[in-house]
Amino acid sequence: MARLQGQPSDSLQDQPAAIFSPSVARIAASTARDWSYVDAWLASKFPPGRPIPPFERNQSTLEALLALALANEAADDERSHLARASASALRRLEQHDSNCRLRDTLTTCVQGGLTDEGSNALDALANVAIRAASPLASPHDFGRDFVRLQASLAEAELMISRLDLLRRHIDHEVDLGAEALRAWQDHRFKPFPDTARQNLELQRKAKLLRSQLSDLRDRVRRPDGLPQLTIEDAARLEHSIVALLTRFRQLQASTTSFGHRLSTDTGKAPGEEDSLRKQLPHATLDVSSKRRDP
Repeated sequence: MARLQGQPSDSLQDQPAAIFSPSVARIAASTARDWSYVDAWLASKFPPGRPIPPFERNQSTLEALLALALANEAADDERSHLARASASALRRLEQHDSNCRLRDTLTTCVQGGLTDEGSNALDALANVAIRAASPLASPHDFGRDFVRLQASLAEAELMISRLDLLRRHIDHEVDLGAEALRAWQDHRFKPFPDTARQNLELQRKAKLLRSQLSDLRDRVRRPDGLPQLTIEDAARLEHSIVALLTRFRQLQASTTSFGHRLSTDTGKAPGEEDSLRKQLPHATLDVSSKRRDP
């Protein structure tokens, strides 16, 4: 006991109170157990019959030896776990090799007993299983997958045909638009030089006739301001009003349809221009004669 505490025995005899103290007794018992554990561990590391070499026994040495013993036991545990894991893996590999040999033997026997048609069917089934990533799938599952894929393929083909039809229609419309744009941008396709002037003249005449018509209507609504009219005067006025309305409608129709007379065909445009130029003198004479008639 004195040796465990690193103190001489006579010093303990000088302090009887310290020996019989419960705390000191517990510390001494714990230290004795630790030294017993360290001695047993050191004895296990030496060959049987060989004593432990003498060394200084103090608290620092005890702590160092305890730490070394615990670390050594932890390493031994890890080494034992690793050894067990290696043995288990080796057993599994040996079992897998035996299973592989058995499987290869069975496969060889099955393939040897199959006909050419059966071998082709087995190869096809294996390829389908590999493609579908389902090595354990049954033929019924493969059949359902085939039906589902066929339906998806039909829907995809229908969608592709519709998209192709839409693309052709868009291409046709684009070609028509490009052709129309080229026709409108062609320098040969131009309106008549005096188109703007004729349009303004027709609009001026229409406004003039519209104002005259409004004046005549106002006169008709105010009979008290008019002189005494006879039946012949009323007939002449009616005839004049009807003539003005007819002329107004003609001018309005001419103004509306003037823009539609131009042909979009550049080949027919010169011929229509010559025809309109030939009609121009007759139209001018007609307008002049109608102006003189009133």
